[in-house]
Amino acid sequence: MNATLTYTMLAKDFSKSLARTASDPIVKRETAYFEKTIGSIRSVDDFMKNQRVYAYALKAFGLSDMAYARGMIRKVLEQGASDPASLANTLNDQRYKALAKAFDFAGAGAAATGSPDLVATTKADYLLQSLETQVGKENAGAQMALYFRRVAPTVTSAYGLLGDKTLLSVTQTAFGLSPSTSQQTIDRQAKTINSLLKISDLQDPAKLEKLIERFTARYDMKNPGGAATAPVSAMQVTQPEISQNLLMSLANLKLGGV
Repeated sequence: MNATLTYTMLAKDFSKSLARTASDPIVKRETAYFEKTIGSIRSVDDFMKNQRVYAYALKAFGLSDMAYARGMIRKVLEQGASDPASLANTLNDQRYKALAKAFDFAGAGAAATGSPDLVATTKADYLLQSLETQVGKENAGAQMALYFRRVAPTVTSAYGLLGDKTLLSVTQTAFGLSPSTSQQTIDRQAKTINSLLKISDLQDPAKLEKLIERFTARYDMKNPGGAATAPVSAMQVTQPEISQNLLMSLANLKLGGV
């Protein structure tokens, strides 16, 4: 199926789409394990040592592609998100900040994982990520549409769209902008987006859906027959393009430049 049909079928009754994903044996098994085990995770060391909890949490926060960078993830959690100079706040990537805020070992210590809200939010985000991953195996455009549906409402400026590979790609496709526009200065790109889209419309469900419909229609024109699919790992790298070497270098630095 093409992106339009795939996305429309999923969005028509999104709760049923999520329920089907929740019934997947792997999703059920890993969620049950997370619920049973998270209460015993009392420190960053516990979190890092339990591979299944670690993988579950990182997937929930869209960080599966960074699971190998264990040293960096440890520093993100150890330093937390309250200090503006912490690693989570200097990476220019909201995924790390969200992870550090949710698993607040730096601020709450052993009580960090005792919040029912943490469990509920992580489970919900894991389910959404799992649905998007499954859809991506069938059609990359539909996966991009679902991602845009989930993340775009959190964007507060054109720079938020520009700083996310998938959000930017959806926006460029929807408005017929060439990917080569990314070679322009960031301010010029932001000006172009603001001339085409009112950012506040992303918080309006009806207007958001219209934009997604526009994207899927144009995506299908460029990829007739729904032939364009992408490996899940490629679709997971959706945030600002920070090179892996730079990320690892930052992880190895001590705050204060020492």
